[in-house]
Amino acid sequence: MNVHLTRNRAALAIAGLLLAVAAPTAYAGLDTDSSPAPTRGKPYVETQLFFGTERPDGGPAVTDGQFMAFVDKEVTPDFPDGLTVQNGRGQWRDAHGKIEKERSYELILLYPVAAAGASDRKIEEVRRAYEKAYGQEAVGRVDDRTRADF
Repeated sequence: MNVHLTRNRAALAIAGLLLAVAAPTAYAGLDTDSSPAPTRGKPYVETQLFFGTERPDGGPAVTDGQFMAFVDKEVTPDFPDGLTVQNGRGQWRDAHGKIEKERSYELILLYPVAAAGASDRKIEEVRRAYEKAYGQEAVGRVDDRTRADF
């Protein structure tokens, strides 16, 4: 009886191995479209800036009106071709090690790769202006190369 049980387990194990090895080969034959995805648009840089709204000194949080006035004054003149503002909720560890949770804004800018040097300087000016105006420790920044078409 043990011999039959051992043989059955061995047969099941071999069948499982054969399926594991053969399945990827079988499914690979189903992929009939091997053409690359079309490349659209021109090379751009996407910059995301993250603006907190709570003030470290305990003052009132930055309002929607204040933030949009800041964008109108500090961002739009240097990036008149367009931008996106999204509301968010975020958290980060401040300079004292405390986890801060706050309402935030994400500002998204797209600009041609050829304009990256000049745009970098302008973006850093925006970050410093917000930090100074609202007593912020930092404005987060993420840059990524992408393609865009308008």
